[in-house]
Amino acid sequence: MHPYEEQIKPEFTKWQLKMQKRPNFIDRTSKKFQDKINDIIPDKVHQVITGTIKQMVRGVLTGAEYTTSQGIPGATLEEIETAVRKKIDFYKKAGAAEGGITGAGGFLLALAEFPILIGIKIKLLFEIAALYGRPVNDYRERLFILHIFQLTFSSQKGRQDVFAQMIHWDVRSKDLPTDIHEFNWKTFQQEYRDYIDLAKMAQLIPGIGAAVGLIVNYRLLDQLGKNAMNAYRMRWFEERMLGGEKALLPVTA
Repeated sequence: MHPYEEQIKPEFTKWQLKMQKRPNFIDRTSKKFQDKINDIIPDKVHQVITGTIKQMVRGVLTGAEYTTSQGIPGATLEEIETAVRKKIDFYKKAGAAEGGITGAGGFLLALAEFPILIGIKIKLLFEIAALYGRPVNDYRERLFILHIFQLTFSSQKGRQDVFAQMIHWDVRSKDLPTDIHEFNWKTFQQEYRDYIDLAKMAQLIPGIGAAVGLIVNYRLLDQLGKNAMNAYRMRWFEERMLGGEKALLPVTA
């Protein structure tokens, strides 16, 4: 194992543990509360929201690869991650600026910011995937990108389930459906909306919306970037069989 790979292994292992941690009392309580709210909302409303998010995300997925940065041929993991950190930093600043502007613009402009922020997040994931040398025009790579998105913006229980699906992705992905329409869009939009609501609703409050939008967007993109880095590290280690078979097995909490 190269020195840099040894250096990041503790951080990667800590991330694995975090992704597999059992939901605590607060996680379970907040999830139950949100589930009750979702049960009250008519199914037709869920269908409209699901359809909207589905079309929006599909639009980003089918077009983002044409403006994605190229990978670094022959680069070491350290060189790749240096470039990835710079990319994450750029998107964090861009997202924070966008959140501050829309937060200062009042209720309607803040509401309009939700789809814009999703676009920024998905575009960042495409950029990161390309830097790690992944063929982002491949449907299964796009699906992995959506899994990273879910991993970041889900309840802890949802995070556990998604993480389990991401282990040994190159093997698992061979058995995946080839049609993106078969993706579970309803769960995707519910988990994302439930997670994001508490953090973003304060952005709609007059007077503090700009500050909230700036800080929340910065933190959300930072979290997304870190999860993406560790998700691609997992595949890097799996593919190279570093550290023997134990390095490839999920770490259990």
